[in-house]
Amino acid sequence: MVEVVRSRKQLWKPVPACVALRAGQTCDLTRAFKDPFDHYVARVQAFTATQRSSWTVSDSFLPLSDTVIGPPDIAVSGCGNCLILHLTLPEVLASEHLKDSHTDLVFHVRRTRDGAEFTLHMPYSEETVISYLQTGVEYCVTASVKPHFSKAIPSEAQCAFTSPPPRNSLYMLVVLLGAFCALVFLLMALVAYGSRLTFSVLKTRLPKSLSYVILYRRGSAPPGLSPQSSHDDGSSDHLKRSHSEKSV
Repeated sequence: MVEVVRSRKQLWKPVPACVALRAGQTCDLTRAFKDPFDHYVARVQAFTATQRSSWTVSDSFLPLSDTVIGPPDIAVSGCGNCLILHLTLPEVLASEHLKDSHTDLVFHVRRTRDGAEFTLHMPYSEETVISYLQTGVEYCVTASVKPHFSKAIPSEAQCAFTSPPPRNSLYMLVVLLGAFCALVFLLMALVAYGSRLTFSVLKTRLPKSLSYVILYRRGSAPPGLSPQSSHDDGSSDHLKRSHSEKSV
């Protein structure tokens, strides 16, 4: 059995949820300590059907200074060059008195790439924006309540990119590299094919009559004819023409 007493009333009251606890079970006194500015004392007694133990009394407890505030729930998402934080305060701050007394939050921001970090102190809001960050960079954020008198536990680090990272950059690089290699191979194949085609044309023998025409245009004698034979043929033609004229 667990009972609590307030310094202002000096009247022990049992805690309904902790009246019939068994060995090993715990008792949550959060709702029993409603006023953060009042001092409370708790006492515990073990009992059976036939026996009761002596009361064990706790030290005085002041919620405002002795409470250890748990971490807030935090979700992080990117917004270009900033981070959006969605926050939910710990359940212990559900009390309006505590909520009014613990309105500041501490954010520890660390850049994953090089470990650069900084700390921000900001008033509580369900949605908080951390601006002026680098785009496309991952940051990790931890948050804790900044109480005026008590202690607080920071949350687990939540990480996110300020803007979506280039997921397909490596894929695009591979594609471009493959296309460039294919283009180089194609050009090499075209050069090799052109060289082979030229060599084949040069090896092909031209027709004899075409060779004569080409050589004649160049001022050379056709193959098989020497300049002397050409002169002799010219002389024979001249003699034939002279003989014909005389006969006439």
